[in-house]
Amino acid sequence: MTKSPRSYGQFCALARSLDVIGDRWTLLIVRELLPGPMRYTELKTSLAGIATNLLSERLKNMEANGIAERRLEGSSVVYALTPWGAGLRDPMEALGRWGVPLLATGQGDDTFRPRWLTLALPALLRGTTASPPVELGIETDGFLMVLRIDENGPRAFVPDRDPATVFTATPDVVVALAAGTISIEQAVAAGELRGDSNVFRTAFSGVRANVTPPVDGD
Repeated sequence: MTKSPRSYGQFCALARSLDVIGDRWTLLIVRELLPGPMRYTELKTSLAGIATNLLSERLKNMEANGIAERRLEGSSVVYALTPWGAGLRDPMEALGRWGVPLLATGQGDDTFRPRWLTLALPALLRGTTASPPVELGIETDGFLMVLRIDENGPRAFVPDRDPATVFTATPDVVVALAAGTISIEQAVAAGELRGDSNVFRTAFSGVRANVTPPVDGD
């Protein structure tokens, strides 16, 4: 591990974790790479606002610390998480669930990439199972993904064929439904459902309305 000049200098697993992933943008780079490898230009496009030199620096540090690596895919160089780096999925999903109340104000002018939902939805629907399995297409901002729920829980991916049942809605509606801040009926009214409504209801049957927004102090 490369010790940062801004290291906390503490013999603590949390502090040492922050030494290697606590810099601005690092965890967002991990978020981008969790679904799979990406080229540098793809990372730069998806991470709106990051300077080119800063992205290069963060990737270099992630390689030095064993979190990410460069690979050759065909004629392209891509960045990918190492097995150790991929182990950040569970803590990042937990952090995402913790931060859901912060989305209560809506998207506003903030950047949103629909592919981020391939990580957000399984995190929010953790513990939901289905037997037999169900597959629900979710389309938002022109991006189509499939949410599959089986006995092992939820996972999301980009399909190679059109699913039979598709729910189309804005990002705010999709996240609010998965977080339990709106009901299935409210989501259907706000979006468009094509196909089997039972598939849609099964996919979100385990959602519990248990998210409490933070309270502003005086």
